[in-house]
Amino acid sequence: MNIELLRLLFDFGLLILIWLVQLIIYPGFRFYSKENLLQWHRKYTFGISFVVIPLMFGQLISASIQLYQEANTYTVLSMALIAGVWISTFAQFVPLHNLIAKGVIDKALIQKIVTRNWIRTVLWTSIFISSYIHLTT
Repeated sequence: MNIELLRLLFDFGLLILIWLVQLIIYPGFRFYSKENLLQWHRKYTFGISFVVIPLMFGQLISASIQLYQEANTYTVLSMALIAGVWISTFAQFVPLHNLIAKGVIDKALIQKIVTRNWIRTVLWTSIFISSYIHLTT
């Protein structure tokens, strides 16, 4: 398997994951009581990390290899978009999830998570589209 196809697989996995999170998982937080969300959130964050962490690192490593092999518009743009996802994740979403974990839960916080997640949804969708175009042209 070549690096472009491997990269596309990581990008596709993250594309599916982010759309599930955006359309189903995060909006679903609205239907939990504060106590139930706190309990569910612990299980959710633990379980989803087994999916998210390998995919994010796989994407980062495969994109880094591509950049190392050939620095061009596609590889540089890919790394910039991936950096945007990582920055958004650690600057915005880790703190928001930490608030939930501490029990600081209200409708505004849940809405903020749903609304801000559009940033990662657009970024990961763009990453997948660019990888697909790169691989098929």
